[in-house]
Amino acid sequence: MKRGLLLIDRGSREKEAKEELEIICKKVKEKGNYNYVDYCFLEVLPPFIKEGIEKSLQNEMNTLTLVPYFLYPGKKVKAAVTDAMKFQANTEVKFLVTKPMTMHKTMIDLVDNRISTTMKENSVSLPKNDVDVLIIGHGSKDPNAQISIKYVVDGLKSTYRNVNHCFLEIEQPDIPHGIKNAEENNPIILIIVFYFLHEGAHVKRDIYEDLNPALKNSKLEKVFVTKHIGTDQKMIDLIIERAKEVEDAD
Repeated sequence: MKRGLLLIDRGSREKEAKEELEIICKKVKEKGNYNYVDYCFLEVLPPFIKEGIEKSLQNEMNTLTLVPYFLYPGKKVKAAVTDAMKFQANTEVKFLVTKPMTMHKTMIDLVDNRISTTMKENSVSLPKNDVDVLIIGHGSKDPNAQISIKYVVDGLKSTYRNVNHCFLEIEQPDIPHGIKNAEENNPIILIIVFYFLHEGAHVKRDIYEDLNPALKNSKLEKVFVTKHIGTDQKMIDLIIERAKEVEDAD
């Protein structure tokens, strides 16, 4: 049985996003024992889904596992799956579609690891139950996005003093309100988590346009920011686990 896997990402113009995806594909291929692993984009820039599917099918395989590489379920995920499945009729290779990277304990563990790493890097020796956390997500019109990020927030609440979330755009609370709400809890320290898959424009620039003024106008004294989700080994493991869920059921 020869197996292929194709990550379907939203898309980014930043070179770091492509670099991260290339690393992820290499690690998934090695650890998941796939014959072929690659990525494509739903939008923004090529390789688009059509190109990704066509390139994949040039390789000999029995199944192609399609992984919607999104942190939230919703319209983008549905669009990615719909676009990809259009090509099923033209091939004997069986397409399998996984769940997105959402509503899974691994995401709670991954965020916890990001916080732990940031504490260590900044010589923060407080116990975690004295630490406040603010998770910044992208925001979506789909209500499932709220459910997804709240799943992570709720999963961390027993570990930290306070855990809240806010959004870069589209949804409320926005970043200024998120900082204000965090300030009202009088934190000893506040750790801000960038809940984004890639080091794209949002992480490199857009968040800071709102975050820096909000922090400047606050009375918060000790604030640290984690890295985005990136190429963490736990994310590699989650991709493989999501793939196995549908491959084992086939």
